[in-house]
Amino acid sequence: MSQSTGYFTHKACWQHEMGAGHPECPQRLDAIEDRLLSSGLDVALLRREANPASLTDIALAHDRMYIASLRGLADNLRDEIAAGGPTHAQIDPDTSINVHSWDAILRAAGAALDATDAVIAGELSNAFCSVRPPGHHATRKQAMGFCFVNNVAVAAKYALERHGLKRVAIVDFDVHHGNGTEDIVAGDSRILMCSFYQHPFFPEGEHLTADNLVNLPVPAYTRGMDIRELIDMMWLPRLEAHKPQMIFISAGFDGHREDDMGQLGLVENDYVWITERLMDVAKRHAKGRIVSCLEGGYDFSSLGRSVEAHLRVLAGV
Repeated sequence: MSQSTGYFTHKACWQHEMGAGHPECPQRLDAIEDRLLSSGLDVALLRREANPASLTDIALAHDRMYIASLRGLADNLRDEIAAGGPTHAQIDPDTSINVHSWDAILRAAGAALDATDAVIAGELSNAFCSVRPPGHHATRKQAMGFCFVNNVAVAAKYALERHGLKRVAIVDFDVHHGNGTEDIVAGDSRILMCSFYQHPFFPEGEHLTADNLVNLPVPAYTRGMDIRELIDMMWLPRLEAHKPQMIFISAGFDGHREDDMGQLGLVENDYVWITERLMDVAKRHAKGRIVSCLEGGYDFSSLGRSVEAHLRVLAGV
């Protein structure tokens, strides 16, 4: 079967916004779309519109009461707006919802699930989900750090529980620690989670320790070659030993040296190198199956270029 890369998104992902000047904004997706169009890469991708995730599937990774409270917050906001109240409901100083956020949350998680279905079915070789809100800070019971539902963790659990896979891997290369994913998967021997992230940084606190977690906290101003060396030494042997039947990527591009959300020194070629290494592992153990989901990346230019670089490897062009 020829290489085919799916590109999953939905218009609802543009309608969620958290107020003027917020870095996690709809224009992030515009920057990606514009780059894919200007580079000509869009014609190499199979575009799919995401369906909403079911609450039952979201509950594979999240507490049911938390899901109900999040949905209730969205419902209450509609009533408040109708009565002339505020247009946003604040969850923490960084994180809020508007009247469209619940649909965006369901579509972002749904994109990851649709992509998982299509890749496991062999309809696609791999897939990228250009979605927001992001997910990797969302813990089992708490929204935080711009995140509400943990798209990658839901998809990984879904592959195990609904498709019967025995082993999967989650790889997180966002500049921030994927504390939410860690909270959900720590101790689950079916899931190997590999990550690097700037430390100390958001979120505060130390990472968890469990046999299935490979955490690589790195100091500010770490360059790409140093991170590549750590990946060679720490990630790749563990991934080889785990033999994942599918790889899920929390693809945050805010570690780029032009993105002032963080202070790491990555460039596009580093994302190419990382993606190539993960493709190699996937080809050996997972029939090439990869589902990648957008996390961070807040400088529009470097975000667009980095996603293009990542997708060129996935698509083999």
